[in-house]
Amino acid sequence: MKTGIPYSHARTSAVRYSHYLIVLLGILTAFGPLVTDMYLPTLPSMTVYFGTSQSMVQMGLTTSMAGLALGQLLFGPLSDKFGRRPLLLASLLLFVVSTVVCVFAPTIAVFVTMRLFQGIGAAGGIVISRSVAADRYRGRDLVGVLAVIGVINGIAPVAAPVLGGMLTEAIGWRGIFCILLALGILLLGGSMLFRESLPTHRRSGQSLLRTFGNFGTILRNKRFTLYILQLGFAQGILFSNIASSPFIIQEHYGFSPLEFSIVFAVNSLAFMAAAPLSLRFRRPQDGIMTSCIGMCVLSAAELAALWAGCGFWVYESLMFLLLFTMALTFTLSTTVAMESERRYAGSASAILGAVCFAFGGIVSPIVGTGDILKTTGTVFVVCAAASLLCAIAAGRQRPTTPDAGLSERRAA
Repeated sequence: MKTGIPYSHARTSAVRYSHYLIVLLGILTAFGPLVTDMYLPTLPSMTVYFGTSQSMVQMGLTTSMAGLALGQLLFGPLSDKFGRRPLLLASLLLFVVSTVVCVFAPTIAVFVTMRLFQGIGAAGGIVISRSVAADRYRGRDLVGVLAVIGVINGIAPVAAPVLGGMLTEAIGWRGIFCILLALGILLLGGSMLFRESLPTHRRSGQSLLRTFGNFGTILRNKRFTLYILQLGFAQGILFSNIASSPFIIQEHYGFSPLEFSIVFAVNSLAFMAAAPLSLRFRRPQDGIMTSCIGMCVLSAAELAALWAGCGFWVYESLMFLLLFTMALTFTLSTTVAMESERRYAGSASAILGAVCFAFGGIVSPIVGTGDILKTTGTVFVVCAAASLLCAIAAGRQRPTTPDAGLSERRAA
């Protein structure tokens, strides 16, 4: 009896920590949607506040996405060498400091610049959360954890624009960033409980130069590279919608900021529905191909509808279905890519995240040029077609690591 008590206590503590870790990882991966989505309802009003153009305000999205990409390339390899915990704390501290400067930005130029550093700080949480999942889980367990994280992550794009829309008129864009600041402080405090997931003996013993040089080794893995490109093009659809929807829904269809946030939240439910559905595919590649084909069909339909000047409900129905099929690939593509490069999980996670946000940074200003309806639909189609081509090419590549092959045999 005496020996059972401490064992039971230890087991209970382990279960509690596991639950804490999954919630923490989910919130950290949600940093991307929070940084990009929460202030979306304020974009039109910010053009008036700063006396600038739509394209310039959208540059705040571009620089934050650039920061989210660059930060992952920085923190991923460093976490392979120095461990996950110290880099996580450093990245959250940077996020807090840069957000303070954003709140008091006197000009659009200062704001756009600080969004770069805010994105870099948020990137640490995103890249390290995927690395921690790869450190602790394998095969279908990894798919399951990523699916759970995906559901948690789905709450962020639902809550962020709704909260932003409700508070825009009351507290303005600076108030929105004060909320982001409070979240950053809470996460920094909560991360103090995080236990290192990468033991010293598994860390990279290479020099810093060689550690960053692992990027070249990873990119020579064609299977990994094709799957992250496939995921990056799919993310292009997501970020095109993020950048264009405030203007399409509010200015073209005449919705208020709160009404826009409700529509955006409904669309975000597609992510929550798609994450658990991804577990139903016996082979991840089957789910990825299903997703890519669906994206192509629905992107073409949305393009035709926007060019024809469709009504709101046609636009919205097609967008919801498009986002659902797009979200279906996120968990599966991430799992296959990370399984393909478990040797350098931090660096692999960095490349994956950097590519996705780089695509977002590229497409965001594009949709703001010319007729936003036609440009947005065109970007959807191009990204969907490219994603399908990458998925087809990736499916022809054989696994290059023992873990990847074992995971697929178990999944099948």
